[in-house]
Amino acid sequence: MKGIYTVTKRLEISAAHFLKLDYDSKCTGLHGHNWSITVTCQAETLDKNGMVIDFVEIKRLLQDKLDHKFLNDVFPGNPTAENIAKWIVDTVPHCVKAVVCESSGNEASYELV
Repeated sequence: MKGIYTVTKRLEISAAHFLKLDYDSKCTGLHGHNWSITVTCQAETLDKNGMVIDFVEIKRLLQDKLDHKFLNDVFPGNPTAENIAKWIVDTVPHCVKAVVCESSGNEASYELV
């Protein structure tokens, strides 16, 4: 039987955005959220330091790019929670899942399968 190492990092950011939608919504106006992001990384082997990835590295990759930013300037497309989750998986090494909560009860995720 083969095992896998998993690390999970949760962080919070504050950021503003507006959505480009083909229907009327208050979300098309500029607004902000206190986002909660959960990142899951996995690897079959550990690096030379005995880690999948350092928690500090995950925070650096995400917080520096997203916290207190205007997300429409960060993302080339529509900065939906779904698109942000995919961007996180594509950005963080060994990331297999990202869950993005833009407010209580509203979350989106992207997961490699």
